[in-house]
Amino acid sequence: MTTKTIAPGSTLGIVGGGQLGRMIALAAANLGLKVHVYCPDADSPAFDVAAATTCAAYDDSEALARFARSVDVVTYEFENIPRETADLLAAHAPLHPSASALATTQDRLSEKDFINRLGIPTAPFRAVDTPDDFARALDAIGRPAVLKTRRFGYDGKGQRIIRTEAESDRNAIFAEFGGAALILEGFVAFEREVSVVAARSADGSFAAFDLCENEHRNHILAVTRAPVPGIAPETAQAAFAIARTIADALDYVGVLAVEMFLVREADGGERLVVNEIAPRVHNSGHWTIEGAATSQFAQHVRAVCGWPLGDPSRPGGLRAEMRNLIGDEVSGWRSLLAEPGAHLHLYGKGEARPGRKMGHVTRLEP
Repeated sequence: MTTKTIAPGSTLGIVGGGQLGRMIALAAANLGLKVHVYCPDADSPAFDVAAATTCAAYDDSEALARFARSVDVVTYEFENIPRETADLLAAHAPLHPSASALATTQDRLSEKDFINRLGIPTAPFRAVDTPDDFARALDAIGRPAVLKTRRFGYDGKGQRIIRTEAESDRNAIFAEFGGAALILEGFVAFEREVSVVAARSADGSFAAFDLCENEHRNHILAVTRAPVPGIAPETAQAAFAIARTIADALDYVGVLAVEMFLVREADGGERLVVNEIAPRVHNSGHWTIEGAATSQFAQHVRAVCGWPLGDPSRPGGLRAEMRNLIGDEVSGWRSLLAEPGAHLHLYGKGEARPGRKMGHVTRLEP
């Protein structure tokens, strides 16, 4: 893939107006770019920091075309925009990551098929389109297993763990998902959840941030630490190699995250199982704003604009810990501002609902 260089002073279009779009916009402004954000939600946090905004639906073809023609390059902050939207945008402006990369990674079944074709392990899985499919998939995979929607799931939404025979009523459980296309995945007995956040340019240049460890609470990322303590160096290198193989196979342009399970073998060895790909900047990369020479957001802007990738290293070898502020946790903002060495980021969201990411705080230590 080739991409033209987008010069400073040009306009970057961002589809999606959440906190990720907000932080991409802030990084773009620091690099001399204007930003135009497209989102159907009038209260989008990214609107507050954009030079121009469009509030319209993702299926409004006229608004999408006007938006794309008004910018020099388009990117997106989340993967749940329709493929048709991506194709329409790409007809009027360069789109990075591409519509094909989006299509591969926004459906859990096509994503896992793609990963397995690269020789990279995932949990065992089966497509589930009917109650009978569910029964056959459970027979093949066993319990515990996780039943998920193939599309539009995040932070634990659209999934259910199946542990016992009593939880396996195929008709009742299938009805819970309202007829959505599903996938059943085998449960992986992992020791840790880790992720690689990395960037790839159109010319094939690749740069990865340190492998990080993630703790989830109630299916929502709570804490990320970088680098991962106590992991074998060859395991970290294997994780980077997996991320690069995936990025190259997608002919990817931009930042992506590859979430993995670290499994401890009986003999003490370590192996990696890929959970999913996020074709965008990622919550587990927020620590890079203070903890890396180039943040994931600046790196994404560099990649989609055709600029050289920045240095992903941690200056001074400082360890980083990022904690999400979820729901009412944001009420402690005053004490966080008073804490020496705490780097507070608030997303400008009005209502602190349970499970809603309101901000994050990063701490660096030797």
